[in-house]
Amino acid sequence: MSINFKVFILGIILSLTSTLMSYAAEPTREVHTINDGWQIFPLSATDGADAEYISIPHSWQCDAGEYGSGTSSVNYIKTLNVPQSWADKRLFLRFGGVQNVADLFVNGRYVGTHKGGFTAFTFEITSNVKFGTDNYLRVVVSNDRRNDMFPLSSDMDLMGGMFRDVELMVTPKNILSPLHHSTDGVYVVQQSVSAQRVEGVVRCYVSATTVDNASIAMRMVGPDGYEVDHRVVRVTKLPHDRAVDIPFEILQPVLWSPDLPNMYRVEVTLNDGSNDDMVVVNTGFRKITVTDDNKLCINGVVCDVKGVNYAHDRKGYGMAITIPQLESDFNAICDLGANAVRSLSGPHRSEFYDWCDQRGLLSWIDLPFTRSSIAFSDICYYPSPELMSSGREQLEDIIYQNFNHPSVVMWGLFSLVWQPGEDIEAYVRELNDVAHAIDPSRLTVACSNSDGAINLITDLIVLRQDIGLYKGHVDDVAVWCRQLKDPRWADMRYGVCYGEEGSMDHQAEKIERATRGSRHIPMRRQTFMHERYSANIEAEGNFWGVWIDNMFDYASVRRAYHLNQSGLICYDHITPKDAYYLYRAKWNDRDVTLHIPNRRWSERRDTLQFIDIYSSTGTPVVTVAGDTVAVRRVARGHYTADSVVIKGKAEVIAYDSLGKCSDRVELRSVASK
Repeated sequence: MSINFKVFILGIILSLTSTLMSYAAEPTREVHTINDGWQIFPLSATDGADAEYISIPHSWQCDAGEYGSGTSSVNYIKTLNVPQSWADKRLFLRFGGVQNVADLFVNGRYVGTHKGGFTAFTFEITSNVKFGTDNYLRVVVSNDRRNDMFPLSSDMDLMGGMFRDVELMVTPKNILSPLHHSTDGVYVVQQSVSAQRVEGVVRCYVSATTVDNASIAMRMVGPDGYEVDHRVVRVTKLPHDRAVDIPFEILQPVLWSPDLPNMYRVEVTLNDGSNDDMVVVNTGFRKITVTDDNKLCINGVVCDVKGVNYAHDRKGYGMAITIPQLESDFNAICDLGANAVRSLSGPHRSEFYDWCDQRGLLSWIDLPFTRSSIAFSDICYYPSPELMSSGREQLEDIIYQNFNHPSVVMWGLFSLVWQPGEDIEAYVRELNDVAHAIDPSRLTVACSNSDGAINLITDLIVLRQDIGLYKGHVDDVAVWCRQLKDPRWADMRYGVCYGEEGSMDHQAEKIERATRGSRHIPMRRQTFMHERYSANIEAEGNFWGVWIDNMFDYASVRRAYHLNQSGLICYDHITPKDAYYLYRAKWNDRDVTLHIPNRRWSERRDTLQFIDIYSSTGTPVVTVAGDTVAVRRVARGHYTADSVVIKGKAEVIAYDSLGKCSDRVELRSVASK
């Protein structure tokens, strides 16, 4: 064997050994959830003698049984023991979400302030702690409405509290930075995506305190578990938060799509010569486009978007919902058959988007630049530097904190904003530029109930409609749909959003138009509105997406009963309304749906009635008092039996066409009274 060949073999062995060693080291950072052992007392209290022990997540306004009122500022305090063994480490506190302003103090020393209730934030506390003893944490939380941060106006009640997890992170001195917008400091930036090749960079933010140079190893693993790329780069001059781009290339990639949600694992390891700091992120690659004929495409394949709006609170818990509750909500959205979800006014917990990644649900995350649709005098925007800066910072946090989720396909910039006398459009253009500068791979979107140029700024627009709710007839929405096909709107890429309140406790013999501010919100009117809107919109078929407002009822002090009851499911997040079954019959192709709506309207004045049925398997068989009655199709998933005679009590039974399930109700005619 020649000497040159021996050197060649030795080089390969050394290279492989170096590579294996760089990935064999165990991560040296520790993450401890510190949700227990907190105490709370009002800011107005002279001391904490009457402090109450609580666990995070927590909302004090929910505890008080009051939404949008009561105490506006509180102290959260905790004693934290920091062992002496951590003296050569760096310590960070990460807050998943605090509504809406938080000031952090450690051992009485001010550390920092965060404004914005829906995004995470991280502070380094290394220089503030005492090692080998107890440390005193205080978080002063204010939920006052302010004019220097969004939202200024909202239909949702934003309940004060530390409503997401608190984590203590212990790391080496030189790390991938957790301070860059409170992320892992690693972003997989896709620059070109095709069926043949994916190219981009893994952007790493480095925070070093004791060295000037280090190596960064990047390893990418495909959905099949095999390595598809790895690079090692040498980095010098390492100040805080320096960005380092590591290029990558994947040949014949397996792309992410709603039907095939393929995920890649990206491992990034910083080695400073003595310690490794490893971060692992999961991501997927896809190309998002919108066609000239108003279709949203993922990797060139048209995606018929069937989405729901999703707020942030539930009965008894406010916004401090747990992981099991969040998962229950996610499963309900999937059971409905929706393939897209919009996070109203801000992001949900990151786990929610992990599930969307894995199941192939498309996601839209809003910036909390919004305006209550029921308060006409509300101010939603000031042209002040403080407010405008707040919007930009919250948008940047939202984008960076959700950057690696392939399911997130659009950034929402505003919702229902309108204000006479102010140039809101100029600010929306600025936000649009910010979003595209940070993330050119995704589309921008907004929800609008206004006319004019504001609807042409973002890549996509969703038009909020209530035609026929307060004037006219709900079928007038068909005329509006046809008007949008006018060549004047050829440059607008539009979807539609609609909804109507309905209480299961309110019934009505006759369906009448809604009256603003009315306390009578019968579920029959909500059901009828969804039946007619969905049928007309399906017939016209010219929207890139349809968004139902809302998936669940949510707290709103501005409305009757302190609730927005437009949800398909009640505020308990358990009890479905009739409209839920309507969309399940239309959208869920996996499971059988058979449901007779208006069952709570059990006593009816007339002997001549109609019976609606929602069926996912075709025309159902319906019997009334044992006799089979004729059934006709109204729209996809919706059938009706007209001119049914009911005398006294009668049992109505519907059988699906597959013979797999049935539904029954008992109706009673009171015409003789």
